[in-house]
Formats: sequence, structure tokens, C-alpha cells
Amino acid sequence: MSRLSRLSAGFATTATAIGAIAVLTAGTAAAATVTYTAGGTAGITYNCTFPGISPQPVAITAHLDAPDVVPAGTTITPTNVGGSATISATVHSLLTAVGYDGIRGTATVPVTASAGTLSQPSATGLNIPEVIYPTGGPITVNISQVATSSVPDWTAPASAGSATLSLTSGLSANLEFHKKSSGTWSPWTMNCTLKVTNPAQNTAFSPSITVS
Repeated sequence: MSRLSRLSAGFATTATAIGAIAVLTAGTAAAATVTYTAGGTAGITYNCTFPGISPQPVAITAHLDAPDVVPAGTTITPTNVGGSATISATVHSLLTAVGYDGIRGTATVPVTASAGTLSQPSATGLNIPEVIYPTGGPITVNISQVATSSVPDWTAPASAGSATLSLTSGLSANLEFHKKSSGTWSPWTMNCTLKVTNPAQNTAFSPSITVS
């Protein structure tokens, strides 16, 4: 075989090997992590119990980070799970009238999945940091995943398609409210129920998760 023929054969073999590697690795690119959100900017309205006053509306938002594409049958654990809870200036004034000016505690947030399975029904122990809020105006409290939080794993269905995670019609929080006059904290279990509207509020996280 001539030197030119040997070079040509070598190039052909190399090209074939590169092509084979490309085919083998085409489907193995790492999935991107995206933030899934529920409630948009306005929030989802729940009616929640408070100490000393009747149940009041609270606007809830939620978010979590997870891969944009999950292989069928595999399990993931969402991260950066959290959100916010906002009360209006009117609700704030009612709390002020009964002597409360601060809050702290943890939240339990149930979730559902349209496909696949969850390892537990709720994210628990989500942190609500201590806040002594200024007089007047609406109040927004941040909710965040911490080391002691427990977040459900999600196992994708066996077949390709998509799945949507959603909040449910209820959530709760183990709170303490700060009494301004005495400087003491009073325990309170807050229970929240999704406000019934027509059309119904959208509690789904967006976008849906792609299952490959």
C-alpha cells in the first residue's frame, strides 16, 4: 500500500471513530437546572388563620430548582425550595391592633405531581426567619429551604412525556407571633386553605418537567 493510501485509510478510520463517539454521546449532555415557579408575581390567595383575628387572605408564591429534562424512571431531589407569603396593609393593621408586630417559624407545603411519584407528600421545615416588621403597609415574609428542611424526591414516570408539580388546596405553618407590649413570642399553628375563585386559581409550577 502506498504512503498516500495509508494516510487516506488512517483519516477514514479516525473520522469513523469520531462519528461513533458523537453518536454515543449525543444524548448524554447534562440537563440544565431551571427554576420552576408557582403563583407568578401576584401570588396564589389562601385564607389563613391568625391569632386574635378572623382568617385573612395571604398571597403565596413558591419556587424550586430542578433539571429541565429528567430521564424516565430516574429520581431527582429539588433544591432551593421556597417562596414568599404576603399580607396586605389591612391585615397588618389588624395584627397591630391586637398587639403583634413580628413573626418567625417554619412552613409545611404539600405538593402533588401529575405523573411520577413523590417520596413524601410535603416539603417540611421550610424556614420563616424572625422578622419584626415596621408599622404600616403590606408585609412579605420569605420562606426558604435550610439544612433541617425535608424536601420530597420525585421519581419520573417510566415513559417519556411531561409532568407538572403543583401546590395543593392547603398548607400550614408552625409560627410564633411577637407581642410588642411584652416582647414575648406566642406559638401559633397557621392553617391556610386555597381561596375558591371562578375561574379556579392556578397552583401549578411552571414550566412542566420534560421526561425523556
